[in-house]
Amino acid sequence: MADTWLPSLTTATPQEGFELATKLARVGVKLTQPSSEIRDKLRATYEQDAGQLIASSQVIAIHFQTVSAANNYWREG
Repeated sequence: MADTWLPSLTTATPQEGFELATKLARVGVKLTQPSSEIRDKLRATYEQDAGQLIASSQVIAIHFQTVSAANNYWREG
């Protein structure tokens, strides 16, 4: 069984929420491709490809939408 690394989507601030969204994206890639050697090889390709970088940003944005909703968009009261 995997270690619990995500006890909650709750964050104190939008910036922490964005950092969590970024981590969600990174963990998703790591779970999809568990070989760090292969991920390192692929990174050399996508870091030079604007389309792939935009796609990565889109994944983070989708995760940020989820985290934002889970935090009631950081509304007070």
